[in-house]
Formats: sequence, structure tokens, C-alpha cells
Amino acid sequence: MGTCLHPLWLAVFLCLGRIVSGIELDINDAESVKSAAATAAYGMMTYYHGNESGQIPGKLPGTWWTGGEVFMALVQYWYWTGDTSYNDVTKQALIWQRGHNDYLPDNYTQDLGNDDQVFWGLAAITAAELKFPEGEEVSWLALAQGVFNTQVEKWDADTCDGGLRWQRNSWNGGYDLKNAVSNGGFFQLAARLARYTKNETYGEWAEKAWDWATSVPLVVEKNWHINDLVTVDSQCKSSSGDQWSYNYGIYLNGAAFMYNWTDGDTKWKGAVEGLLNTTWRNFFPEEYGGNIMREPCEPQLPQVTPCDGNQSTFKSLVTAWLALTTTIMPYTVDVIMPKLQGSAIGAAKQCSGPSPDKKCGQRWYLDEYDGTTGLREHMCALSVFTANMLPFKEESGGKGPVTSDTGGTSKSDPTAGTGSRKPEQNEPREITTGDRAGAGVVTVVVVGAWLGLVAWMMTGP
Repeated sequence: MGTCLHPLWLAVFLCLGRIVSGIELDINDAESVKSAAATAAYGMMTYYHGNESGQIPGKLPGTWWTGGEVFMALVQYWYWTGDTSYNDVTKQALIWQRGHNDYLPDNYTQDLGNDDQVFWGLAAITAAELKFPEGEEVSWLALAQGVFNTQVEKWDADTCDGGLRWQRNSWNGGYDLKNAVSNGGFFQLAARLARYTKNETYGEWAEKAWDWATSVPLVVEKNWHINDLVTVDSQCKSSSGDQWSYNYGIYLNGAAFMYNWTDGDTKWKGAVEGLLNTTWRNFFPEEYGGNIMREPCEPQLPQVTPCDGNQSTFKSLVTAWLALTTTIMPYTVDVIMPKLQGSAIGAAKQCSGPSPDKKCGQRWYLDEYDGTTGLREHMCALSVFTANMLPFKEESGGKGPVTSDTGGTSKSDPTAGTGSRKPEQNEPREITTGDRAGAGVVTVVVVGAWLGLVAWMMTGP
């Protein structure tokens, strides 16, 4: 007598089958990689509502800076795969949030850190370099230049002989810190503007930003170690040793652009190779085979603090920057591609959450879906899948980021961001911590320790 499954049990069986089945990915097949990237892109955009009636284009709930990451990832997705599905919404967001052509929109400027702003600037220069379709309002290059111009204004030579503070305004928590990602973002943006425009001023600022970061314990050249921040009160001699992948990625990619722009200067070659080696040691642990990326905050044991909303995005940035590095330093492809491929295979296994949109988890080193999902996890999966289109793009004649001399068409405006912008207020308004990038966790610890000390002094014996 045959066995007949009850409809309820059949439904459970089919549901379980969908849960344990990840994205099918063959990294040697372009169509398979495109399909994986399309699935992750769709999953990511199910969390975005800025293009809906009554919503704010480019704005995500509880965060502003992450929007820059999302639309930078979609620009790269379009470039590597050729899929135009999200071009209109991407263009809308990048234009809507442009502020006064400087990514300092009036609604958020009083609350922003320099790192918040620079991620939108990096999205804009990425769009210019990859020739993402432009609108009539403003060029992508001009938006990147506007960010650069308004960040130069914030270069703080009065303390620690230079560098950018984390926060733009003195009333925001963290103003007394100078952090790696703000200064690294400025360095990378300047390097990319130098390469694109051939303007020596941008290159000089990139050199200045790098030399300052290596003069204080942010970028430690001796062992290619990057600390998260330094404190102004210590004259930038006291640092936080917290390790985050995007700090390495942001300096590494900037150094790669400087290497390309300077026609192979050994200074930048050594920086890229040194930072790559440290990146492999810190974020591609041998315990998982050495080719799968893992952020230190990803929980392995119950007592390990999980990644917060900022840290959960870092893998998206780093994998994209690694892929971009190979296009301007081609000899690095042999060491970088195995890391991108191993991470993509791991991410595909994590994209095995409940259907229909294949929820993507966070910990790529696990063989089964870890139950942690959201826009950020899908964005990380999207970026690593997209990065694995690199070999196929090369086969079809792709040449990577262009410059004004190699086919770039984005119009330059060296004065962008310096005209009609409203002055920043002298008085603070209520701020939200969700709009700030990774160093926020450290600031909470620093400020909390200070408050605790004050309380002890007031109530102690």
C-alpha cells in the first residue's frame, strides 16, 4: 500500500525544503552569478520604501548614511551585471539627497558626521567612474567635488596638526574624536578625484590626509594596523584599537587609486600590499579556510556582542572595494579573487532563509541560515555576488573605472558645494544616533566612562 502525505505535512516538508536550500551559485558561470546578485538585490529592496508615495527618496528608517551604501551598491550592481531594474530609483535617491550639491541636505546637516557625508560622495564618484546614467540636475562628478570641498573646510589643523573630526559640529557627541573612517573616506575621495580629473590639488590633499593618518596612531605602517579612532584630548596620541574591516578597506582602496594615479609609486604599492595582508589575517580567518570574510562582531559564542546596524554593512563595502582594487591594480587579482569567491559561496549558503525572496543571513562561514536578516545582510550578499562578475566583465572588454581622459563624461565643477548652502546653525538641535557610522559604539563607551568618572568623583568617599 502506497504512502500518502497529508497536505499539512506536505506543506511543512516543502517549507523546510525552501529554508535549507540556499541560492544556487556557480562562480564559474556568469548567468549563475547574475541570478544570485539579482535575488539579493530584490531582497534588499523589499526593505526600501523611499520611492513610494509620501516617503523620502534615499532615506532609510533610523539611518541616513546607509542610503549612500545602498545606492553605491546598486550602481555597482548595474555596472557589473547590466541589469537596469534599479537605475531609476538609484538616480532618484542620489539626486534627492544631494543637498546643495554637497550631500549636506538641510534636514540632516546639523546631525551629520564627516563619515556620514563621505559615503554619499563615494557613491557619486563611483557613479561617475562607472558612467552610471546621469540626469540633468547635476553631474555625479560635481556631487563628489561638492563633498570634497565641504570636507576640506572641516580640516582641523588647530588640533593634532590636522585631520577631520568625526562629527561636523561641536554639539554632536564624538566631536572630540578623529576617526579612521572619516579621514579614510576623505583620503579615498581625494585620491579618486585626482585620478578622474588629473587635478594635482586633489592628489596633494590625498597625500596630506594619508601622511596625517600615519603620523598619529590611526594607520600604523609598521604592522599595517588601523585603529578606529584617536582622541583630541590626548593630542591624538591615545587610540581605540577596535578592528573593523571598512577602516582597512577604505584606506586600501584609496591607496590603490593613488598607486594607479602615480603610475605605480612604491609608496602606494607597499601600502596596498601591507593592508591586504592585514585584511586577510583579521577578516578572513584560517579557521574557516581563509577565504570567507567575517566581521569580528559576528557572534560565535553567546557572550560575543552581535554586529549592530552599522557594522552589519561593512562586508558590502569591503568586498566592493576589493573588486575595484583589482581593476586599477590588475596584478592583485590573483590574491583577491579567491577571497571574493569563497565569500560568495558562503553568502549563497546563508541566503537560505524563508522563501519567496531567499532571506540572506549574516555569517557566511556557517553552512546554514543563521536567522539574522534585513536590508544590510542582503546588501552584503549583493556586493559579494556582484564582485564575482569581475572575471566575466574582463572577458567582455570591461575596463573598470574611467577617467576624464579614458571615456569619462561626467562634467566637472570644482566649485560645487561652495555657493548656496545654508550656514550651519550655531545652536544644536536634537540628534539621533542612528545616522552615525561605526565609531558610534566607541563613542558611547568613551562618553560612558567619562560620565562614570564624574559620578564617582561627586559621590565617592
